[in-house]
Amino acid sequence: MSIRDELQEFLDIYVAAYRSKDAAGCAAIFAPDGEVHSPYAPRARGRAAIESLHAVWTQAAGTNKTLAVTEAGSSGDLAWCLAAYSEGEAMGNGTSLSVFERQAD
Repeated sequence: MSIRDELQEFLDIYVAAYRSKDAAGCAAIFAPDGEVHSPYAPRARGRAAIESLHAVWTQAAGTNKTLAVTEAGSSGDLAWCLAAYSEGEAMGNGTSLSVFERQAD
């Protein structure tokens, strides 16, 4: 499986949690010390903060969020991807940059 396909599967898990308004599920894909930097909110660091942020976002959003990997790469246990996101006209569209570190589990 290509790194692009692997990361898309990972993002699909996130999108499923987001669409079902499962903030804990959204946060679960982040490392315990993971961070979210967004133009829509203050920085969130750690799963608890990421879950709190997603609790706000998922309640305000509809259920049509999409994330599609447009570019991806990897080296060793690190990977990155650019993903086009959409939440419809009301919420907006854009591009997200994500950095991943493969964990033992």
